[in-house]
This record gives sequence, structure tokens and C-alpha cells, in this order.
Amino acid sequence: MKTKIFAACLTILTAGLAAGNWPAWRGDGSNGVATGKNPPLDLAGKLLWKAELPGRGCSTPIIWDKRLFVTSPIEDQDGLLAFDHSGKELWRRTFGALTPGRGQRVGSSSNSSPVTDGGVLVAYFKSGTVACLDLDGKPLWQINLQERYGKDTLWWDQGTSPVFAAGNVVIAVMQTDGESYLVSLDRKTGKEVWKTPRKYQTGKESGDAYTTPHVVKVNGVEQIISWGADHLTGHDAISGKLIWECGGFNPQRTGMQRVIASAVVADGLAVVPFNRGDALAAIRLDGSGDVSETHWVWRNDKLGSDASSPVLHEGRVYVLKDGGPQRGRLTCLDAKTGKPLWESTLPKGPQVYYSSPLLAGDHIYCVREDGMVISGKITKDGLAEVKTHPLEEGVIASPISVGGRLILRTDKSLLCYGED
Repeated sequence: MKTKIFAACLTILTAGLAAGNWPAWRGDGSNGVATGKNPPLDLAGKLLWKAELPGRGCSTPIIWDKRLFVTSPIEDQDGLLAFDHSGKELWRRTFGALTPGRGQRVGSSSNSSPVTDGGVLVAYFKSGTVACLDLDGKPLWQINLQERYGKDTLWWDQGTSPVFAAGNVVIAVMQTDGESYLVSLDRKTGKEVWKTPRKYQTGKESGDAYTTPHVVKVNGVEQIISWGADHLTGHDAISGKLIWECGGFNPQRTGMQRVIASAVVADGLAVVPFNRGDALAAIRLDGSGDVSETHWVWRNDKLGSDASSPVLHEGRVYVLKDGGPQRGRLTCLDAKTGKPLWESTLPKGPQVYYSSPLLAGDHIYCVREDGMVISGKITKDGLAEVKTHPLEEGVIASPISVGGRLILRTDKSLLCYGED
């Protein structure tokens, strides 16, 4: 009886911890899904606090144990800041000269989101700097990938965020020109654990990727699933060895097929947006070697997203068309079959969606570039109770949610909405 009670308490505690943290760019499962209490659907009158940021960045904040961490320019330096639950700044740190963003409207020197495992906090910047601290802001180590391995040749501002794999820090560098690789760094020292080339012949710019890898177990083996350079790949997290690769996304090697939106991964499938927002496909992850001819599950050449990553939860994929004449179209599909289940159109606006949607229970939140937050309740037939809320500041970063609070990072500020 005591064993059962202990197991039940442990389950509750574990669920509470999972619901109370947002440790990486797209949450604990890296699929844009929040657990626990839902934020309010209607944000009018629900602003709890607003904190000014020292510079314009495009990275999404993360949260651990009611502390929020966000990268940002601090004067002419790469910077990282921590805030408490009430929006009070706890500390800020700088790591050397920043490299200005090329895309001043949609990019910055601080595009990549930090990541934490609750013990250390890791930030990555366009300058190539990777910095590791404890959660109280004490510096642990700092390196520069470009000084170690070669310069950044991406056309636009780096977008990939670091991940933890096999207990180490892993960063993907995928670019058409120059060196492309996955690198694993010791979380305690920053020393290289392994470095694996990830280079494919592509058309002009098509090798440039701004995506963030997933880390999942497949048949008991922890794998790093990365999307870029016209290929989806699985690497062993311990050794960096390539386990499988899947092509077929761009067989003609057409140029300008850079990828921004990340894949989403669950239940042995990766759902991959490609062809600059015009196509979507599902790929099985259980392969070995070249699986380009064997592991495609379904493909849709009339649906996709270019910059805004999809959401994947409980066998459903939510895809927001982020640009073009059909921008604002939100489609729900069955992840296993690709069958569309419903489609809704968000309120119109001339701006695009660079931010990726957030799913919290049966609420979904989408944010346009002009700062218009559009929320709705998901039903079996589509969106209902659609609300709009203008932030009146530009938004590139994605929304996050912990404990019933919705956190938004604008060009100038951090905003927190909730009921309490």
C-alpha cells in the first residue's frame, strides 16, 4: 500500500515539475505544447507585468523553477538576462562583442533560444559564442564555434538553438558554404566530445538551415534528429555517428530552398515542412542507412509553413500558413495519415507569422509580426471563440506558457498575461 502511495505521489510530483518548466525553445517536448493550467483565451485586461529589454532580439525565452531566461543584446555585447516570477530582473551577463543581425526587420544577434536542464544554462549567439552558466548567473565556460571550426556563411541570421543529448550540449551548424556539422560539447567544460560532418550537395542557399534538432529515443537508442540541406537525418547522441538519412525533399537540387521552420517529432514520426512553406511530409524514424525510398509515410504538396514551425500533440499536427495569399490558414491533420481533419482561417492582416504557434490544452495562440495575438479554442470542427489582442510591438519570438501564464517577447519587452 505504501509503495502505491509513494508511486502516486512521485507521479504527481513529476507531472508538476513537467508542467512548471519550459526548458527549451519549443517546450519540454520540443513540439510547441504547454502542459498544466491553460492561460486565458481572452488577454484583454490580463497583463500581469511588463519588463523592458535592453536590446532587440528574436529569441524565445525559457523558464525553469519560476525563473525566466532570455538572450538579448546588451549595448554592443551578447547578453543573457534572468527574471523572477513577477518580472523583476535578477541578473544580466555579457559575453563579448555581438555580431549585428543582417535581417534587421526579422533577425538579430540573439535569435537562438537558451536551453537548461535545471543544472546549467546554455546560450548561443550569432557571433558564434556559446556560454554556459549556472542558474544564478555564475559563468562556467565559454567558447566560440566560429573560432574553433570556421566562419558563419549563412545568408541570414543563425536561428538554431542548442539542445541536450546524451548529457552534453549539441549544436547544429548547417550551411551551404563552409563547414556543416553537429558538435557535442561537455556540459561541464565546453570541451568537444565529438564532431560529425553533416554536409550535402545542394543548390544555391539550399544548404542553409535555421532549424533546431530534436532528441528522441528510437528503439532504445537516443538519436539527434536534424532537418536541413534537403535531408532529414538521425545521429547517435553518444557517438555522433550517422544512423540514417532521408532525402527526396528536393531531388532536383533547386536553389533557394533554405529551411527555417523546424520539424516536429513524436510517436516514431517526424513531420517536416519543406519547399519554402508549400509542402509537408511525415518520415518514419526507425531506419538505418539511406531510407529515402522507404520511410516516407505521407506527403502533402499543397500545405506547409515556411518560418512558423508546426505543433504536434496527441496524434494531431497543427500547421499555420505563415505567408502568402493564404497566410493565417490553420490546418489540423492526423499525424499518422496526413489526412486533414479541419481548417480555420484566422482574422486577416497584411503581416506574416514568424512566430510558431503555442498549444495549451484546447487553447492555441498565434502571433503575427505586427504583435497581434490571435487565440482560439480547438474543437473537433475547428477553432471557436477566436479572440484578438494587439501588443502594439513587433513580434518574431514564439509564445510560451507555464502555470497558466502566457509569456510573449516583443521587439522591446517581455509581457506576462494570466489570471492571478
